[in-house]
Amino acid sequence: MDIVNTGEYAFKVKAKDYEFVVDPRGKGVTPPDAFLASLGTCVGVYLRKYAEGAGLILPEFQISVDAEFSTEKPVCFRKIGLKIDLKGMQLDKRRMKAMHEFVMNCPIHNTLKQNPEVEVKFV
Repeated sequence: MDIVNTGEYAFKVKAKDYEFVVDPRGKGVTPPDAFLASLGTCVGVYLRKYAEGAGLILPEFQISVDAEFSTEKPVCFRKIGLKIDLKGMQLDKRRMKAMHEFVMNCPIHNTLKQNPEVEVKFV
């Protein structure tokens, strides 16, 4: 993935064959929004994988992600919440528990749980 500053606070992100803009001034998604979208979509991919593996018909669903920033330094997310709307699909408790455990093993959630080391180098 390459990220290029296009002037001031705008950044062009190129991932594989796709590009999008990150700009905290409102001309693109903000960095925190991109982060939360990564978590939400990763959980969504795992939800879709679970449904397919379990033979469940899941035509549409919606994931809402919200977060609270810390009020003390360092500034970071203090709490992140995900709400998954299965659009009326009813599941028994056993199936719901299994689905929950499966989706919470997406790579983004696992990364957050492991508190990874982040290395920054100037070249």
